[in-house]
Amino acid sequence: METQNPVLRSSVYRSASSIQTRNTRLPTRLPISAIGSPKWVSQCSLYANCAHTNRNLQCRNSVGEAEYKGVSYLEDDKPKSNITRKNLAVFVSGGGSNFRSVHTATTNGDVHGDVVVLVASKHDCGGAEYAREKGIPVIVFPTTKDSQEVLSAEDLVVALRSYEVDFILLAGYLKLIPAELIRSYTKAILNIHPSLLPAFGGKGYYGMKVHKAVIASGARYSGPTIHYVDEEYDTGRILAQRVVPVLAKDTPEELAARVLHEEHKLYVEVSAALCEERVIWREDGVPIIRSKENPLDYQ
Repeated sequence: METQNPVLRSSVYRSASSIQTRNTRLPTRLPISAIGSPKWVSQCSLYANCAHTNRNLQCRNSVGEAEYKGVSYLEDDKPKSNITRKNLAVFVSGGGSNFRSVHTATTNGDVHGDVVVLVASKHDCGGAEYAREKGIPVIVFPTTKDSQEVLSAEDLVVALRSYEVDFILLAGYLKLIPAELIRSYTKAILNIHPSLLPAFGGKGYYGMKVHKAVIASGARYSGPTIHYVDEEYDTGRILAQRVVPVLAKDTPEELAARVLHEEHKLYVEVSAALCEERVIWREDGVPIIRSKENPLDYQ
């Protein structure tokens, strides 16, 4: 990215009724050196929750060791009875139907977390409009070259940390995630893709292009994949998949609707597992999900 305009740095805090910034201090030990340009955030400004001053801003992946079908893997020693609600950031580029599904699940109790910020690649996309209606702060990233204020990848990391984000969910976000963000949120960024990866994935495979390619290939099955994000398109470790049949006379639109229906359900289920700390990593680097009903079973 080219040289950016100077960024106003200040300590920001969130209170119940107002945002206090430069030259104002609250009785907390959590000063967040964050971003001072209100143009980057719609409706709500960047904040840090004073009630959470003892929370660790780093991604929490403390684990112990156990065994799964003879293969050593890592997990929490015991399920936690009092798990704190997790803060979620969702990234979108379009209408954000998966974002809406996850947000609804957080409000009705199906997901033990809260969507605290939305990152949108377009200021006026449907997902951003929905977020503003619900009072969720919106950050536009990446900013365009002709913007008066430029938000860098490092600035975005600072912004997300100011919201104490635990996990990042990509929901139709079409931009490549910066390496700075991936390094800062190790094993904490997920993406949903509308095919059974590793098939029909990678740069250029998105939206209706995926479903057209699936039908043209003669594949009998498709479906959504949720995977961890690395520095390439659609190459991170697979966490969950849902199989959808490809019918003989399917159109891309019909297949897309069938896959999207399963996407909405699968992303909510995986988001719930994340927030309940039921995602564990085998020693061979494969993530699996512990069953909520029986901690000894895996989905």
